[in-house]
Amino acid sequence: MIRFTLPRARQLKIVSVVAAGLLVASVATSPAGNAAPATATRGGTPAAPGLAVDEISSSPNLRQVANLPKQAPFDTTSALGTDMAFQGRYAFVGNYNGFVIYDIGRPSAPKIVSQVLCPGSQNDISVYGDLLFLSTDSSRTDDSCASASQPASVKESWEGIKVFDISDKANPRYVKSVETACGSHTHTLVPGKDRRTVYLYVSSYSPRADFPDCQPPHDSISIVRVPVHKPTEAAVVATPNLFPDGGYEGIPGQTSATTGCHDITAYPAKDLAAGACMGDGVLLDIRNREAPRVINRVRDTVNFAFWHSATFNNAGTKVVFTDELGGGGAATCNEVVGPNRGADAVYDVTGRGDARTMVFRSYYKIPRTNADTENCVAHNGSLIPVLGKDIMVQAWYQGGVSVWDFTDSTRPKEIGFWERGPLSDTQLTTGGAWSTYYYNGHIYSSDIQKGLDVLKLNDWRTWTADLVRVPELNAQTQAGYLSW
Repeated sequence: MIRFTLPRARQLKIVSVVAAGLLVASVATSPAGNAAPATATRGGTPAAPGLAVDEISSSPNLRQVANLPKQAPFDTTSALGTDMAFQGRYAFVGNYNGFVIYDIGRPSAPKIVSQVLCPGSQNDISVYGDLLFLSTDSSRTDDSCASASQPASVKESWEGIKVFDISDKANPRYVKSVETACGSHTHTLVPGKDRRTVYLYVSSYSPRADFPDCQPPHDSISIVRVPVHKPTEAAVVATPNLFPDGGYEGIPGQTSATTGCHDITAYPAKDLAAGACMGDGVLLDIRNREAPRVINRVRDTVNFAFWHSATFNNAGTKVVFTDELGGGGAATCNEVVGPNRGADAVYDVTGRGDARTMVFRSYYKIPRTNADTENCVAHNGSLIPVLGKDIMVQAWYQGGVSVWDFTDSTRPKEIGFWERGPLSDTQLTTGGAWSTYYYNGHIYSSDIQKGLDVLKLNDWRTWTADLVRVPELNAQTQAGYLSW
């Protein structure tokens, strides 16, 4: 989500192999546990505006199996649920007020293991072994979990990365902080090649002349090096300038200028990363983890307002960029905005080495019209590991959850969806799915106001995904699914 106010504001294990000719029929399962009943619609693409408040609608192949509402102290409307990470039987969910660890050993009956109160939006989150990392991008009085808001114009204010020891999931321990320029809106975990080090590529933006620790121009990212067995030695080791020419200037009121990056997705096995950088999309060579290089840059000055995030296909031959038109707080899934704005853009990656370029192929946006009281725009998603196909699941705030196929880059199509009706039928209230990721057989969605949703996809087109098990998932650190 884009910040507007001050203070500012991801080896794999295949568990079984099945004959390739096997066909598994799509089966629609019934809701279980405390899941709400679904209202199935005909076909995969309904034109279904006018859902009642909290009413559930879905395609027959996607069903909710559980919902666990936010719990105190994270049960207020200002305690927004944010990004997610996974490890073993646990899900880790960020919140503007801290983070929550869930036991998802039984996906139909998730349980809260612990909650850590540590305010500092957005609390973007990742995990690696016994370490958990949080991004703080709201200016604070200090680096403690007891800090208060303080203007970024105050030199002593703090923003950056917090490091926790999660070896005891019931009792996480805060062990280290690292201050970074302009804070940390998001971060991307990139394992070092020596296996003893991890790097955090910290994305931040919006400098101002009166911010002592966030001076313009700000065309860089911060790279934090973390020794895995000595996390207290974590420190910034590089601040590479990705836009030496200053980046895209932007068009006031229409498109964002580039003053840093919003989010970066890394594909370490291929030494690649894709940066969504406000007004620019970039392809990075990350062979040298401490010195990433831009090898290609693209812009869309017609339909993209804010380059928000990126997802590679498994082969690394495509990148999906998202446009967060309206910053996640506006109703953009309507006829007025249309199908090409606030959408995804699919790019093919062509060529080799430093000659690789990203070539635009198509846009994708959910095919349902949402109410004007629903904030809706393209947001965080992940690949579903389907053999021979490029399929991902994605959050669209109050537009819900969409499963879509971009195997044909020029003709992406939705194959499943799940959504709630608006939080209100009289006023726009911020809510909906912030991040929606596929993990070990289920789809997990962090809803800003409603807590943790667990969904099950049953579709013959995606059955091979059920054969894939991973020990850990940070969606912005893509892992290759063998030769798929």
